[in-house]
Amino acid sequence: MILIIDMCYKRESLSKNEFVDPVVDIVSCKKSYIVKHFLELKEEDIFRAEKIILCGTALKDNEFMNHIEKFYWIRDTEKYILGICAGMEVISLVFGGKLRKETEIGMREINVRIDDPLFEGRKNFSAYELHNYSVDKLDQFLILAESENSIQAIRHREKKIYGVMFHPEVRNKKIISTFVDL
Repeated sequence: MILIIDMCYKRESLSKNEFVDPVVDIVSCKKSYIVKHFLELKEEDIFRAEKIILCGTALKDNEFMNHIEKFYWIRDTEKYILGICAGMEVISLVFGGKLRKETEIGMREINVRIDDPLFEGRKNFSAYELHNYSVDKLDQFLILAESENSIQAIRHREKKIYGVMFHPEVRNKKIISTFVDL
């Protein structure tokens, strides 16, 4: 079962249609899933999950940043995790990283620095961006891909934790599908 975490400011917000439902559509073709809002997440949800996806949010929806302690479990889990946009920001903050102001909206060219199964051998690709922050380099993470202005994909050096700043649910659905199959 795949646990899909809704990172939007409130449960069943209008943003869920844009940031959570497309991920559900991709995952539901391959595996069973459950969607939980980050404020309603329980330890048993994490325990039962095979893999976990932290979805993105709207451009100015940063409510999750007021509840970082709700995500400290990420440090200790051995589960596969994929953080999308806000999810990557959370992963960064949980591991002691910093965010910097970096607004990117629209299509951007992504350059792969380190080959990884998520990218299936691609060296570069176009992806949709919608964020106000970027993560700074973290010692515990490898930088898998970058755009001209920011880090776009990371992987923990020891754990099965990934983050992507772009929104693969928009133009790169295969990345989510590949993650589910890892």
